[in-house]
Amino acid sequence: MATNTTFTNLFGRSPFKPLQEHMLVVKECAREVPKIFQALCDGDTKRVKEVQAKIFELESKADIIKNDLRAHLPKSLFMPVDRRDLLEVLNLQDSVADTAQDIAGLLVERSMEVHDSMKQPLMNMVSRCVDACVHSARIIGRLDELVETGFRGPESEAVLAMVEELNMIESDTDQMGVELSRNLFAHEDSMKPISVVLWYDLIKMIGSLADDAEKIGNRLRLLLAR
Repeated sequence: MATNTTFTNLFGRSPFKPLQEHMLVVKECAREVPKIFQALCDGDTKRVKEVQAKIFELESKADIIKNDLRAHLPKSLFMPVDRRDLLEVLNLQDSVADTAQDIAGLLVERSMEVHDSMKQPLMNMVSRCVDACVHSARIIGRLDELVETGFRGPESEAVLAMVEELNMIESDTDQMGVELSRNLFAHEDSMKPISVVLWYDLIKMIGSLADDAEKIGNRLRLLLAR
């Protein structure tokens, strides 16, 4: 921890710990998403609202950390990474929490029914998208080691391997999204047109959780390439 300690002593509070703290809250926010969809599949309206409230609470907590980090982010040229890169990672992390909040809000604002044939593919996709979020949080958790090693060496290689694994997880979610959309369209004649449209939007929103998680990993890949 010597490098990080020196950085803190010279230039103030390190931005990496708050960034990691933010990602941990974002991860917890994403991990609530399968719970709200399970409640939806079970027809448990009360539980849907309870999970929505939890997601909103976590998203608000993430916003507080985000705003505090932005307000205190050092402007020094001696930071080990560019300030703009840190802000980009922070914004991508924030997008994950925002998407979870948008999904929860929609599920409470409008009564959504799940066709029986969609339930298992839906839960599989949601779970895999959350896998991507959890994995990106593991990558962000390695920032301390990356800073200590100057973003070089074995630690850098280990993180790059984690990013490759994240890319594979996101690819899984893409295929699941295609299959779930096909399932939706196969039953569109028995559904209200607006329900078909909203479900299609929901599928894209779920996929966005994994997309933004992948972008977090890819942004760190760019940092390691410099």
